[in-house]
Amino acid sequence: MDKYTKHFFENIRKKLSEWEAAEKIPHEEVYRFIHSLAGSASVLGLDAIGKKASTIMDGLPEKDSRIWSMNVIRDELFDIIEACYLHVEGEIPDFSRKYERRGDGPVVLIMDTDTHFLMEAKEKGEAEGWHVVPVVSTEKAIGLYYDVRPDCAILNVDMADDEELDSFKQNLKSHYVPAVMMSSDRSKEVRVKAYKVGADDFMAKPVDMDEFLVRVDRQLQRKKHLESLVLIDELTHVYNRKYLQQAYSRLKDQGDRQLCVAILDIDHFKKVNDTYGHLIGDEVLREFAGYLKQKTGAQDIIFRYGGEEFVILFHGTSLHEAVARLNVLREDFSLHTFFAGEAFSCSFSAGVAEIADPGRPFEHWLGLADTALYEAKEGGRNRVRSEVLKLDPSHEKILKVAIVDDDPIIRTVMSDIVAKLPQQPGVRYDVNTFDNGESFLYDEWHGSEQTLVVLDGVMPKMDGLEVLEHLRRRQDSDRYKVIMLTSRRSERDISRSLQLGADDYITKPFKLLELEARLNQILKRMR
Repeated sequence: MDKYTKHFFENIRKKLSEWEAAEKIPHEEVYRFIHSLAGSASVLGLDAIGKKASTIMDGLPEKDSRIWSMNVIRDELFDIIEACYLHVEGEIPDFSRKYERRGDGPVVLIMDTDTHFLMEAKEKGEAEGWHVVPVVSTEKAIGLYYDVRPDCAILNVDMADDEELDSFKQNLKSHYVPAVMMSSDRSKEVRVKAYKVGADDFMAKPVDMDEFLVRVDRQLQRKKHLESLVLIDELTHVYNRKYLQQAYSRLKDQGDRQLCVAILDIDHFKKVNDTYGHLIGDEVLREFAGYLKQKTGAQDIIFRYGGEEFVILFHGTSLHEAVARLNVLREDFSLHTFFAGEAFSCSFSAGVAEIADPGRPFEHWLGLADTALYEAKEGGRNRVRSEVLKLDPSHEKILKVAIVDDDPIIRTVMSDIVAKLPQQPGVRYDVNTFDNGESFLYDEWHGSEQTLVVLDGVMPKMDGLEVLEHLRRRQDSDRYKVIMLTSRRSERDISRSLQLGADDYITKPFKLLELEARLNQILKRMR
């Protein structure tokens, strides 16, 4: 980068820092800045930045009494700031994919003291679409288990005693989570020990990474198959009630869309059994389940709750939309004809509730839907009723997000990404930025709420690792989740950050989609 281009980006950093410190920014100052960017960028051959600045400038009046805030500037100028980051860090811009949502891949928890292995497994596993959580201690792994709810756990046998391994495996077994155990000791005794405490597979280190990926994927596929055998209702081939809580937890953790729960009950089903016999009754249940599977969306989940009762989790659906969809289902199903020597038809009643506060237990929302179902049946059956919870704003959960980095471009990019992450009802993100670790540590802003800290490893005044060490010495350290940023692929730095209790790390230059996915993942676990 020549000295003129370097000066160009330094001016942008300087201006962003000035604006962060100011409460109000006059419109003319913002306009002059964009005008300067448009001209300078083109002269320096930074065409992508110049074109974006020109486009924004064309949509703004030169004179205006408007007062800008830093939040508005982040939103309005994000494309320019993002292009600056991408140019400096060498990432090729792909603005069409900026807010594309990634699918939820399986979560793989890896416990090992070998940092080189953790780094390679994390990089390769995430290329496969997994979310890899690396930990360097047994205590950390046990503490994270209920937090991350892994789909597969990879444990180094050498790190834990028999009691710890047995306790960990009991947790895994109760949730159908396979365990792959590893050791640098290839002896028969160690292999037998691993299988005795419940290993589903054993790998001796060093392990070939291609083989590692295949064998872990095999366990992930095996888990999916096992769940389909255990959690599917034999008669109707929809999920049974055993899977209801787990499915709800998964949808809730996605945290990016509205969620409703409905209970459906076939009207006068006892009369069907008494009149036509239980075999015909079973056929009605099978056809009703098949009808629901055919008519509901791909992301909706259907369960046989018991007898003639079914539950639907509507994903990405408001209460108003769920009621409307259920009424269409209800009217259409009542026209369906069954045959048992004579033709007959059935109807159903339904109660539905919107899950407006994810902090409340699922049984609460199921109870609201059940109350609504009771009202539908009392009101004459063949109808849909809904229950609405009036949320108290004082019960809103606040998650604080601190961006601690000495580069204002990165602070701006990260703040904008967090601001645009989807939030569930009852949850609000409070985002703040800090240009050094010392100012973050001694600021009262993070009070007593849960806080996600995105922490740069190298900063003036106080190194990121020093900040992390301070946080982990606090009595309330559990309320801090920390993602470390490092500009160096230093095994030593990553090892130190994991030992100090970092929850994840990202190596600069990072891809914006990767950053967005990581932030979304960890914030989901904090809700």
